[in-house]
Amino acid sequence: MSILETKNLSLAYDKDKIIDNLDLKIPEGEITIFIGGNGSGKSTLLNSMARLLKPVEGSVELKGEDINQLSTKKVAKKLAFLPQSSTIPEGITVRKLVEQGRYPYQKWYQASSSEDHKIVEKVLKDTGLLEFANRDLSSLSGGQRQRAWLAMVLAQDTEIILLDEPTTYLDLSHQVDLLDLLYELNKKDQRTIIMVLHDLNLACRYADHIVAIKDKGVFAQGKPEEVIDEEVIKEVFDLNCQIVSDPVFGTPLCIPTGKNKKNKLNRAI
Repeated sequence: MSILETKNLSLAYDKDKIIDNLDLKIPEGEITIFIGGNGSGKSTLLNSMARLLKPVEGSVELKGEDINQLSTKKVAKKLAFLPQSSTIPEGITVRKLVEQGRYPYQKWYQASSSEDHKIVEKVLKDTGLLEFANRDLSSLSGGQRQRAWLAMVLAQDTEIILLDEPTTYLDLSHQVDLLDLLYELNKKDQRTIIMVLHDLNLACRYADHIVAIKDKGVFAQGKPEEVIDEEVIKEVFDLNCQIVSDPVFGTPLCIPTGKNKKNKLNRAI
């Protein structure tokens, strides 16, 4: 049984179908990354898996159960989601935001437990936010705020984490830091991580499983070295490129060749 699976899934906004009759199984305990052009349906598919968008047809199943038939708290104990952008609550500190991730385990009449406090402190430490814990969230930089939102998701302590473009607003150094943290969580705790990334080279570096989305469905999927080649990039992104081996990690490395700027070889002719 797959941990998260779509069956005959069709998704639409108004009458425009974005995903059509999609069957997809997410490998348990691995990092799966969705890639594809703008408007291809990557985020739409992720929203459906997070139960934010109901299917027109078909279903999303969480461990064999239709996710749209489960209670909110039951889903929240199994699956956490970080969207592309979030509204900053007025006057909230980083610690208070991270504590919101513990809501699935609390009752309205009970204060936070010692276990809640322990998990919040660990997450603040793991994300490098302890020194900012009592700062107002709005006073932080975009990158620091992104880490705070991620910390809230991690405090939810779920076996599945969904992230829609989590490296948005981050410089390259913090992008790598965040992806390293997710990689460590995956390898240490066997958490299933599903995310959308635009950077193909980072996607290849961190993914166990890549899903390329095009024409309302899956164009290709598998290990990065099985999926990423010049033909797939041309079909999915309409981009001419060369694929070489990353000299550090051995994963596919996409070098766009473009259409106008001549490369060194052409300039030499």
